[in-house]
Amino acid sequence: MGRVERQGLISVPPLNSAPKAVCFDLDGTLLDSLDDLADSMNAALREFGHPEHPTNAYRYFLGDGARVLVTRTLPEAHRNPETVETVFQCYQAIYRKSWHNKTRPYSGIPELLDALQARDLPLTVLSNKPHASTVVCVEEILKDWGFKVILGQRDSVPHKPDPAGVFEIAEKLQLAPGDFLYLGDTAIDMQTATAAGCVTVGVLWGFREADELREHGAQHLIATPLDLLKLLPPVRG
Repeated sequence: MGRVERQGLISVPPLNSAPKAVCFDLDGTLLDSLDDLADSMNAALREFGHPEHPTNAYRYFLGDGARVLVTRTLPEAHRNPETVETVFQCYQAIYRKSWHNKTRPYSGIPELLDALQARDLPLTVLSNKPHASTVVCVEEILKDWGFKVILGQRDSVPHKPDPAGVFEIAEKLQLAPGDFLYLGDTAIDMQTATAAGCVTVGVLWGFREADELREHGAQHLIATPLDLLKLLPPVRG
């Protein structure tokens, strides 16, 4: 299904109660980072003489963390632990230098963040991108908004779809997971939010399609960032 056709796939039944916080996935949800991720991974593959992939293919390679990305992009005969680790280290080094070449917030994200901040809703991020990269991306590209908690993938914590990261964020904010809206663009995000007990919002501008999001637990689908505001009760003067 094409990107234009997807604009009609929107389901925004109002929430039964107002959320107390919002948790965002990062790549494919807040940031349009596909080109930089694909360019960096292709450069690492090229370094070792492996075939490269079209940028669009990375929509389906991404979502489960950097090592899984490397594994998926390598030829099957080269997916042994030693090769994966070597290419992973190369990819990380390249990405650290080039992650901001083309990466930008999606259209409408700045306006959405402004609106959520005006409602005093705490903003948080939970990503399967390595933690250090997650923090750098948010603090440099999204520095105008005060994200309360920023968590990426860490070796000491199970990564998404395990809900451990959501529980950690909720504990830091002294809220229940059910108080959160969770926005993401992949099955992994919907599984994470469902397991944690969050209100699940699938976004249609990211890396995956509406059917995948619905099948894995999306309670709401939005076609543009500002559509999220249709879920929220009106601001009382």
